[in-house]
Order: sequence, then structure tokens, then C-alpha cells
Amino acid sequence: MGPVNSEERAGTRGSDFLQLDAGDAPAGGKADWLAERLREAMADGRLGVGARLPPTRVLAGDLHVSRGVVTEAYRRLTEDGHVEGRRRGGTVVVAVPPPPPRERRGSPVPRARAAGGSLFAGEPGAGVFDALRSAPARIDLTPGRPDLAAFPRTAWLRAERAVLAGLSAGDLGYGDPRGAAPLRRAVAAWLARSRGIRADADDVLVVAGTAQALTLLHPVLKADGIDCVAMEDPGSLGARQHLLHGGLRVRPVPVDGDGVRVDALRASGTRAVLLTPAHQFPTGVVTSGERRRELLRWAAEGGLILEDDYDAEHRYDRPPVPALRALLADRVCYMGSVSKLLAPALRIGWMVPPPRHRAALTDAKRFNDLGNAVLPQLVLARLMDSGDLERQLRLLRGRHRRRRDTMIAAIARHLPGAVVHGAAAGLHLTVTYAGDVPDTELAAAALDLGVKCQPLSWHRRLPGPQGLVLGYAAGPPGALTDGIAAIGVALRELS
Repeated sequence: MGPVNSEERAGTRGSDFLQLDAGDAPAGGKADWLAERLREAMADGRLGVGARLPPTRVLAGDLHVSRGVVTEAYRRLTEDGHVEGRRRGGTVVVAVPPPPPRERRGSPVPRARAAGGSLFAGEPGAGVFDALRSAPARIDLTPGRPDLAAFPRTAWLRAERAVLAGLSAGDLGYGDPRGAAPLRRAVAAWLARSRGIRADADDVLVVAGTAQALTLLHPVLKADGIDCVAMEDPGSLGARQHLLHGGLRVRPVPVDGDGVRVDALRASGTRAVLLTPAHQFPTGVVTSGERRRELLRWAAEGGLILEDDYDAEHRYDRPPVPALRALLADRVCYMGSVSKLLAPALRIGWMVPPPRHRAALTDAKRFNDLGNAVLPQLVLARLMDSGDLERQLRLLRGRHRRRRDTMIAAIARHLPGAVVHGAAAGLHLTVTYAGDVPDTELAAAALDLGVKCQPLSWHRRLPGPQGLVLGYAAGPPGALTDGIAAIGVALRELS
């Protein structure tokens, strides 16, 4: 092999990784330059979620810069929420920014583009949430997604080992269709502590989330002569679809700043109503004390309240409010789950029905699936009894509060004039805006820019302002800011 000439030697001063060449960096600005090159690679798809960055020592050696330059660039990307250090796993991309607005200027966002246009066109069908979940996007701001990266894996594994060590052979047989007794006891204690509900283990029915709770209710309501259910408007599209799929009619009842309007509920003539009183979905309104008293008077006169307590544990700037089930047990069917607290994949929830419906709902559960899988129930019961679940909730509250504040700041910057609703609790914000841009077109344009969200009109039957429903719990701060910035670009180009 012959001698290496100076030109060849100079060529070794760059990195194969993204073909980076520190010679392009301005004097005194190498960390800025490197961080920006990495952001660009994330935005254009060269570095996707899950991609691993080179070790700081290796990249610094390739670029012939100090290790501190690379460490500082990685630190900035970490603060933006784009990468995360995972010890032996290295530095990994966890969220990617949308393409810079300057790359899109000069070509307005079409009103019915590609995937976004087709997904949000027309009335949302039964598979719309599956389609939205599977749609590719750099940033996911859909509501209802907890921070799945925060799932307490260590605590879960510890509890699972303890449960398996204590199981007898007989414990591996068919379980009680009402749910494992340890979990029903743990849920009763959890609800007493956190929601003010006084219930015994025999009052609790373990189900596969609120979706199954609604499914089990369909025949029970019909047997009670109820074929029409009132529902808050705006209110959850998913819940409405479940009721309709069960052959029940749904009648919208408007929501104002105090919660569902009981005068409109009375005028509807329905005998049952589905409510989210602790944190109304999607507006975030907390049902006021006076409105609660009106609701309870309506129920005491023969009405049935289906209380969906979907994210009541997640509150930040307001005191807790008790569940309606704590105030009128005979006329409220309470539903909750760990989908927003731990993970939807667990498929564990619970019902505390009125005594007169308990036997019928137990039969419905028995003939539906013979009961939930027992092992996950026992693990969850141990998490509840040990205090691990409450520790997890405290951790999440701090994290969610910071992410909420980041999203609100980004909305103020990138969506001036927009109004934020429901900031005091929950995992999402609802944003309304002035102008005549349909929210479905805005959601479609945002998706075409790599950002998922839901239009407010999906959750509305009655007339109302245009808006978006934006989840903040699952995204790192940098991704939240970049997502709102992209929505701002889309709104300006559609206006």
C-alpha cells in the first residue's frame, strides 16, 4: 500500500454517519451546526424514531472535534424532546420534528390532500380511530394517549414475580366472571380513597375497559325499556359509536360552562344519560355543584346516569371532585379503567353498577368472555395494594403538568387568538379558533405535515365553533412544540 497523500488524509476528517463534515461548521458554532444537521436528518426521514446516534466519543473522533461539542449538541436535542439517553442503549431518537416551514412556503396546503384528505373526509365511520392510529406521522397529538414510555415496567415485573410465586395450581383455572377477588377488593379500596365511592368488592365488576362496559350495558338497558341514551354534546365519538353499534339511539344534549344542561336533558325525554362529569370530554368542563344537584334530582326521579370517569385521576390546577356514584349509588352506573393511568393494552377496567343491574351485568360478562384474564388482574391488585400505583400517579402528574404547560405556550406562540379549553386536568386540550377553516380540513392538512390530531367536529352533533382536540401526555416537550408549530403553518396556509 502506497503512502497516503494529504488530500486523502483530509478526506478522513468527516463521518460516514450522515456524511457530516465539521469543515462546514462556522467558527465557534460547531455544537449549533451539529444539532441543526441532526434535526434536519430527523425531519427529512434519514433519522426516524428508534434510530441510534453514534456514541459521543466516536462521532467526535470522526469529526475531529472535542467530545464536548457532540455532548452539547445531544444535550440540546434531549431538551427539545427529540432524543433520549438510554445508558447501554445509547442515544436514541424518540420524536422527530416536522419539515421546517421554509421548505413548504410557496405551495399552499391543498384542501384535500393525500392521506389526510381521505381520512377526514365525510362522516367518521366505525374504523376511523384504527385508521388514524395506523396513519404514519412524525408527531402524535391524538387525545386519550397516556405516556406509554412511563409504564412502570420494573414495578409490574416485581409484582408479577410475587404473584406467580404465590399462585397455587388451582389458581390457574377459570376465574370468577365478576373478576378476581383481590382486584375487586383493591378497586373498591382505590375508589374509596381517590373518588369517594363507598363500595364493597361484591359491588365491583371487572371488565375489559369502558368500551366493554358499554357493550355489556346494551342488552341490560334494553331489558329495562331504555332504547335511547342522552349524551353530552360535544361528547366522545367513540362512546357514541359504541352505543349506536349496540342498537341504542343517541340524543345529543348541549354542554355549557357548568356541564351538561339538565333542562335540555329533561326536554330530551330520555331515561339514561352518558356523562363525563369530572372532566368532560372533550371540553374539559367540570360539572358544577349546582348542576350536580340538578342531575341527581333528575336521576332520583327515575333517570339513570352512566358515569364515565375516564381520566379523573389526572388533575393539576383544581381540587378533586367526588364521583357522582358517591352521591347517589342507586341511580349511577360508574365506569373506570387503567387505560389512561397505565396502558390501554392491559384492557382492565371496572364497573360499579346500581344494585338492581348487578346480576344482569354479571350474566352479560359471563356469557361474553367468562371473565378477564386472571394473572394481569392479580398483578394490578398488587400494584394497588402496595402503593406503587399511587406513586406512578404522582410521577405522571408532574410530567403531564409540564407537558401541558409546554403545549399551552406553543399555542400562544403559533396559534394566536386560539382559545384553550380544559387545561386544569386530563391528558388533552381542546382548542377553538376563529375563521371559516373547517376543522376537518385543518386536521387533514396537519396530518399531511406529519402531525396527528382530532377535529372537534368529530365529537359534535350540534352546531358549534371549529376546533381541535390535542393530546399532550404522550409527547416529549420538543415534539409538542413542533406539532403545534406545524398546525399553525397549516392554519395560516388554509386561511
